[in-house]
Amino acid sequence: MRTSRRITSSLSAIIVLLFGAALFTKCASTMVPTGGPKDTIPPVIVFMDPNNFTTNVDTLHPPKIYVEFDEYVQIKDLQKELFTSPAMKKQPTVTRRGKGIVITIKDTLRSDITYAINFGASICDNNEGNPLHAMRYVFSTGDTVDSMYMSGYTADSYKADSVSKSFIYFFIADSVEQPKEWDSTMFKYKPHVIARAEKNGIFIAQNLKPVDYRIYAFEDTNSNMTYEPSVDQIGFLDTTYNPRYMPGFNIWFDSLRHYPSADPQLYFRMFMDRRFARQVLSQQERPQRHKAMLYFGASHPEITKIEFDSIPADRFIYDPQTVGKDTVAIWFNMPSEEIPDTIKGSITYFKHDSINNLIETTDKLRLAWKYTESKEEQKERERLEKEREKAEKNGELWEEPEKPNPFKVTIPSTGEVNKDRHIDLEFDYPLTKFDSAQITLTMTTEQITEPKSVSYHFVQDTLNRRKYQLRAEWEPNANYDLTIPAGTFFNVAQEQNDTIRCKYNGSDPEKYTIVNVKVRSSKPQARYILQLTNAQGKVQKQMRDITPGNYRFEFVSPGDIMLRVIEDLNGNGKWDTGDMVLMRQPERSEIYKNDDGVELITTKANWEFDIDVDMDKLFAPVTMESIIKMLNDREDERLKKLSEEIAKKRAESNKQGGQNGNGGQGSGGFGFGGLGGMGGGSGAGGLRTDTSTGGSMGGGFGTNTMRR
Repeated sequence: MRTSRRITSSLSAIIVLLFGAALFTKCASTMVPTGGPKDTIPPVIVFMDPNNFTTNVDTLHPPKIYVEFDEYVQIKDLQKELFTSPAMKKQPTVTRRGKGIVITIKDTLRSDITYAINFGASICDNNEGNPLHAMRYVFSTGDTVDSMYMSGYTADSYKADSVSKSFIYFFIADSVEQPKEWDSTMFKYKPHVIARAEKNGIFIAQNLKPVDYRIYAFEDTNSNMTYEPSVDQIGFLDTTYNPRYMPGFNIWFDSLRHYPSADPQLYFRMFMDRRFARQVLSQQERPQRHKAMLYFGASHPEITKIEFDSIPADRFIYDPQTVGKDTVAIWFNMPSEEIPDTIKGSITYFKHDSINNLIETTDKLRLAWKYTESKEEQKERERLEKEREKAEKNGELWEEPEKPNPFKVTIPSTGEVNKDRHIDLEFDYPLTKFDSAQITLTMTTEQITEPKSVSYHFVQDTLNRRKYQLRAEWEPNANYDLTIPAGTFFNVAQEQNDTIRCKYNGSDPEKYTIVNVKVRSSKPQARYILQLTNAQGKVQKQMRDITPGNYRFEFVSPGDIMLRVIEDLNGNGKWDTGDMVLMRQPERSEIYKNDDGVELITTKANWEFDIDVDMDKLFAPVTMESIIKMLNDREDERLKKLSEEIAKKRAESNKQGGQNGNGGQGSGGFGFGGLGGMGGGSGAGGLRTDTSTGGSMGGGFGTNTMRR
């Protein structure tokens, strides 16, 4: 249950509701003697001078502001938490005085502007550090205080998770250039109003004018209130919004999280825009004798030439190392003793100049490497020295043991194999040559007792040249023996492998589940990507180039999974981010929900699970009702888990009390009445704002069944 109020007009309703909720909570608590329950109540405002919402404030000599609380307070993380709307060139200073704080405005104010000083969670009680969330001091340099407001929600466009503490910038549409082919608003103008989302991604923007706004949200990674491309996630809306014409919304004080929350009117799909990443060689290093790393500011550097003074061109190779393709590794294909400690050279590539044009540039390279003995190597050296000294002391002949082979390869020595799980090998250095014909793979079963040779394919990974995969037609419940003779692999350090022997078992299908996905769509040319993820959203299995039809995921581990579907608009087999300048939203990524709105699918061993996905419904235009329903469903699930955790802890506590002979003292009245979370019905009937930005929607997108 939650206590909410539907807001339709003045800003004062919000202030009364929020501070009234905080005050009510405080007054309902009685003092307890030392050693009693821990204080969890934040400070309460009892006095302000000048009063909140003061008008006609002097722009040149604004008064100092005093805010008094019902207890002594402390100020925490003011640099991160405090912000003003609109932004001031000089941040106000905040100092403590008695049971209150003094706010001193250092900036010259503009005429006829409504200002708000937002304290975030910086004001806390002095004893337990309980923060007073959402404290704001509002004043105007004009005759009136702007009193309109809007609410919204910020979410990761790929994961669909909430993006917390993002800033929302409101620009009066008539005061900024209207974007036609590209949008430069975030780089050319200062916002007229600023809001910030709470940890649950919900924001309530206050003190707005009844005018059209262009609205943007960004994740302030570096806490500088400045949008930084390729560093901060960004979100934008495709059209302008005027609070005068927005429908009403519900707002409440979340007494579990201790901050205000609301049903959103706006929805931002946040993404990382890498358009403005500047191409430059930002760093060079040599972490190993045979390896150097070059780091670039943007992906896919266009390299025309690499030269070294002491390394012939045919004795080194370079290749991209990351999915983002912004890092290049250089491998030196020669014996260790022939490689100098410092390698000098040059790289010619295309680099961005001061006006963002790509020009061919040559930068110097200086790649130094110094051997550093590890702790393990030091311990081994000291151990051998002691053995040698002991042998010499006893007049015995001592020979240094043969050093272990430095050739390294990562390969599972045991495990399961099936059609979706092959044998992966990763080498520490690239291979210069190998003879896969020397590898032997044999199989035995209950029927085949003599080892039978199995054909295989040895395939190099397309993204990482140090990775290979041994693939075969694996049979269920079969036993496999893999033998790789010494000298099969040679790497750039002129090293070769010792003999490798491994044993594997063909997976038993009865220990896994099968997930069948039926895809329905009225658009036969549309392309999708299906991803089975675990409960945390990590991809376990994936299918690309999906069109209407039937698809089968086999060897799915039992447990909780989710089905993520990506609308692959350009058919390139991957999710594509957005572009704020070109006003292009990211491709939509949706989590499948059954008719009850449940995302998690609980699978069982030796069962088949059928999912029917209607893509027309899953990727229908987003409405705010669907967003509110999704948030309510998630909050219901969160409160359910919280209730279960509390019940479990209570049971453990009672059990422990019984064992100690105390009988377990009751904790009467610890229910969930009036939690004020986002669970339950929103009561926002008829609320609809089509932002045309896509996103996660409510349930009713298909059906799923389970059968043995």
